[in-house]
Amino acid sequence: MSDALSAMRHSLLEDAQALLVGTLLVALSVVFLRHAGLLTGGTAGIALLVHYATGQAFGLIYFLISIPFYLFAIKAMGWEFTIKTFVSVALLSVYSEWLPHLFVIGDLNPVFAAVMGGLLAGIGLLMLFRHHASLGGIGIVALVLQRHKGWRAGKIQMAADGLILAAALFYVSPLLVALSILGAGALNLVIAINHRPGRYFGT
Repeated sequence: MSDALSAMRHSLLEDAQALLVGTLLVALSVVFLRHAGLLTGGTAGIALLVHYATGQAFGLIYFLISIPFYLFAIKAMGWEFTIKTFVSVALLSVYSEWLPHLFVIGDLNPVFAAVMGGLLAGIGLLMLFRHHASLGGIGIVALVLQRHKGWRAGKIQMAADGLILAAALFYVSPLLVALSILGAGALNLVIAINHRPGRYFGT
């Protein structure tokens, strides 16, 4: 049994490509959302909100906001997960500032930006999840509270996302908040359909 499990484990090269490509897809999602003035949930949503309010670089804000959550990651998921998550956060922070220098977006339909941004983020996160990594943040806190308090992580995440999008009403229009919710729905649809226990056995 242990030999079979070992055979299913991802190699270092496989993990590396997943972190590099998964975070690149999420960064492209951030570029779309930011160009259209949209938001998302989680720590990235907080970083976008601060970016809109202050004009500071999203990548730097996201990296700094993520730092406290690593303590929760160590407790909840262990060192391997935490290191991979730290690398993923750093890559996303760099990619999100680097990508806009590689291409120019002209006219971007906000509905398309919301849906495509959500789909890209969902696919990128799925790659990270399957390689025992994440983009950290509120999701890790939700996992810790679920393990130690019995609170359902999904409901905690949903409540946090609701607060983030409600706070966004101070900086963006209700229409853009509604489109941001549409994008979050597209993201969660990808995760819900494709990330089910028992369907994927790589670790």
